[in-house]
Amino acid sequence: MIALELTDEQRAAIEAPFDGCLAILGAAGTGKSTALAERANRARALYPHAEPLYLRAHRRLDEYAVALLRAKGREITLIDDVEAELLFSRACTPLFELRWAEFAEEQLDPEVPGLRSPQRFLQSAFRLIRRLGDANVDPALFLSLALTGATEFYANPPNFTDPSLLIATKNTFHDSLDVSAQELARQYRREVDLAKIIAKLYEAYVQLVGATGRMTGRDAILAATHALREDRELAAQLRERHQFVFVDDAQELTDAEVQLLSAIFGEALGGVTLCGDPASAISMVRRTQPETTFAHSDSRIELRVRHRSPRIDVYRPPTALDEAAFVAQRVGEWIAQGVSAQRIAVIFRSARNVELYETALLDADIPVVVSGDVNIFADRRALDALALLWNAYDPFRHEWLLRTLSGPAVGLSDASLAMLCGEPPDPQRPLFAFDDEPAPTTRASRWNPKRDLRLGWNVLRGEQDDALGADAAARVKRFRRLRLEWLDVMQTQPFEDFARRVWRDALAREGELDSAHALAQQAVLERLLDRLRGFLREKPDATTTEVLEYAQQRMESDLETCEPPVTADGFVQMTSVEAALGREFEHAIVANVRPGSFPLWYAPDAFLFSPKLGMIPKENAGDARAARTAKFSYYMFRTKAARRYNERERRALHYALGRANRSVLVTAWGAPTRGITAPELLEELR
Repeated sequence: MIALELTDEQRAAIEAPFDGCLAILGAAGTGKSTALAERANRARALYPHAEPLYLRAHRRLDEYAVALLRAKGREITLIDDVEAELLFSRACTPLFELRWAEFAEEQLDPEVPGLRSPQRFLQSAFRLIRRLGDANVDPALFLSLALTGATEFYANPPNFTDPSLLIATKNTFHDSLDVSAQELARQYRREVDLAKIIAKLYEAYVQLVGATGRMTGRDAILAATHALREDRELAAQLRERHQFVFVDDAQELTDAEVQLLSAIFGEALGGVTLCGDPASAISMVRRTQPETTFAHSDSRIELRVRHRSPRIDVYRPPTALDEAAFVAQRVGEWIAQGVSAQRIAVIFRSARNVELYETALLDADIPVVVSGDVNIFADRRALDALALLWNAYDPFRHEWLLRTLSGPAVGLSDASLAMLCGEPPDPQRPLFAFDDEPAPTTRASRWNPKRDLRLGWNVLRGEQDDALGADAAARVKRFRRLRLEWLDVMQTQPFEDFARRVWRDALAREGELDSAHALAQQAVLERLLDRLRGFLREKPDATTTEVLEYAQQRMESDLETCEPPVTADGFVQMTSVEAALGREFEHAIVANVRPGSFPLWYAPDAFLFSPKLGMIPKENAGDARAARTAKFSYYMFRTKAARRYNERERRALHYALGRANRSVLVTAWGAPTRGITAPELLEELR
């Protein structure tokens, strides 16, 4: 924590009575968190019987909501967005199969924006209902707002020939503004049907959540708020018990979370202290309104004196390889100067595609651990480890078997793999087809079921061993022998022991012992195993099949995230901006600050929602001449959505710059663009 030098007026405000709502505001490095901690300590000293809540935005508020629901006797399981999307897909199944009665009775037209691509429609709808939950909008209110907004918009449409609208709209989409009254009426009908479909899916999801008790933090907050609104006595008990709540990074609070606090502490939020910076709201997945959140405060303290002001340097080499090498060089220099590796951060807008930079650091023998919106299940080291587990359980999952055979674990050449994928020149045919084998067919048949099993059979039975080279045959025989041993372990030992045994026997170690590559690989495996252990804690009777299928579902999800490790001594922190929320480092590098990476490209979903305008479909479904709807083009112009998006990206960059105490290096590669489609944030710093 930073030692604050507060003015007398500020300290008097901090030591004022706790009956109102206080906001402590300030930019990065002004000591907001220290001031909040001092205020919390004072409350504990003055009111020793109280149990004040100390929260960092939504992180502990989710857990508090779950605990509250459990105390009321509800069986709740806290899940993340990946599992919630799978739950939502159950609600979408009848829709995708067109089994709704409304379709048969022609009350709804399935030709609505996005529905021709079911998976994309599911993802867009799920993202929308998450944001609706953040805004405390339930299915009934959503449908009411959507229908009202559609009626008002199409009853009095704007002037689509307005020159300013035409100038702001790309020439490619000018045809979307050339609409007749009949075309607008058609788009209106499509939009109403879309709103009804989304509302029904939203309602089905809410019912599934209530029936199964499997909730995300968002769902738990909504349910807890509803429970407190119904049980005023419980709310009074909680208010008397806690008396105060102190919220750090309050700019990340959603409206639903503010409503939960108001359900306990009253609409005036008496006893609540909000600490944060309205200009640091950077979340890409949560709907936050910091101005509205801090407007609940009765009084404010604005801290203007910065206690850390890092030096900012920029560097732009010609290629990505040069940039990654320079990042590794600078990190190495800091470590050589005596800075602990864990006090150094390499920050990206998104940590999903940072392997180039990670490899550069590892090649320089600098251990690094990645966190944020990265998918640990899709990491190449995790995939190699999962492949071996799949090989033991089901050697006919050939995508996993090929990964093992072609990877460093076995290291077969393409020629050897081709041999294993083909039929042996003179295979010995069994006289009978056993239960685990497909019925025999003619060898010349294109649809021979055994064609899809040849690789697995050749590896398990050795029918192609004689055709392989001596070294390749020896490797396959070793793998075959080890797999037989793994089968026994899989059937007799706990899953963790099985996984560790398989990895110890056959997983190729990266780098020399105790090298950065080896340490990073071990860190990935431990994080992977920890996630699998978490699944087994929830489902202790889960089979190996269920564990591996769980890992595959995670691997294929775009919503997977990975929290920073609790202890990361000796590892440089490579993280996304959002995962760096509230963290401090001695030095930081904000890397790949170029359009498409930082800022990310602005790519709106298939449909948006506005409380005033209702649904805003992007795609012009049905018998349409233009690809976009007129309403979407107008919405982009009226709300300046792309500009607002890029402003948030600028806030994210400045927030990243504030994570360091001493120095920040901002890097990008290649020649700067003109900054028309997306701004050149690095050039703006010069």
